[in-house]
Amino acid sequence: QLVESGGGSVQAGGSLRLSCEASGYTFSSGCMAWFRQAPGKEREGVAAIYTRGGSTYYADSVKGRFTISKDNAKNTVYLQMNSLEPEDTAMYYCVAEEGGGCYLPFRASDFSVWGQGTQVTVS
Repeated sequence: QLVESGGGSVQAGGSLRLSCEASGYTFSSGCMAWFRQAPGKEREGVAAIYTRGGSTYYADSVKGRFTISKDNAKNTVYLQMNSLEPEDTAMYYCVAEEGGGCYLPFRASDFSVWGQGTQVTVS
């Protein structure tokens, strides 16, 4: 189970940090990522991290502004979001898939475990 937290409302230029705690399972060798979906738009992968090696991957739209990281001791993945823009407004989902690695372009179908989502609103 993946449980997200940290969403909220922020003004443009502000920052938020999302957290995703994996409970009941440790994703020791796979990919954990963040997807987002805005109303009327397709789901978009924004960042991913390979849980074994720590390699990170980003969508061009967030590169340089978002940072994905993990704390193995807490079994938690984070998404630090800086310089937020109104276009970043969306429901953000934590996703995971054990085994294999992270691949670009991000595809929702590559991930079988999804959290319930946390809303991010930038005005």
